[in-house]
Amino acid sequence: MDDLDAALIRLFADEPRIGVLEASRRLGVARGTVQSRLDKLVQRGVIADWGPTLDPEALGYPVTAFLTLEIQQGAGHDGVAAQLSTIPEVLEAYTITGAGDMWCRVVARSNADLQRVIDAVLAADGVLRSTTVIALATQIRHRVLPLLEVGKP
Repeated sequence: MDDLDAALIRLFADEPRIGVLEASRRLGVARGTVQSRLDKLVQRGVIADWGPTLDPEALGYPVTAFLTLEIQQGAGHDGVAAQLSTIPEVLEAYTITGAGDMWCRVVARSNADLQRVIDAVLAADGVLRSTTVIALATQIRHRVLPLLEVGKP
């Protein structure tokens, strides 16, 4: 990852609809160079997708909660994760260390609706129990772009 790659990522993060031709003009490099660099960044997984970033609250899901799940021994995290992926309100799930076995970020339409989401999560085979924490406010949204500023190891 060099300075041109970082500049391309920043440009497309700021203006996702800019297009390759305009990006090449602004960065002062050939269109083919921009396209080649973008293709390589996608191939290496640095650029994960080109989709829009959606705001759950604007979609009608203003409640965010974090669930710490305890998984039955031998149930397998992959099987539980596969079941959780069928619940639209489960936005993320991670295998974790510490007090629980899996961590999930979920959204709901209301606090009452959150109970429905939790019940759906608890219905997954292998999930024994859940501890829930409700987010009161978002202080820093999910981000990755600042990592470009850290530099190379």
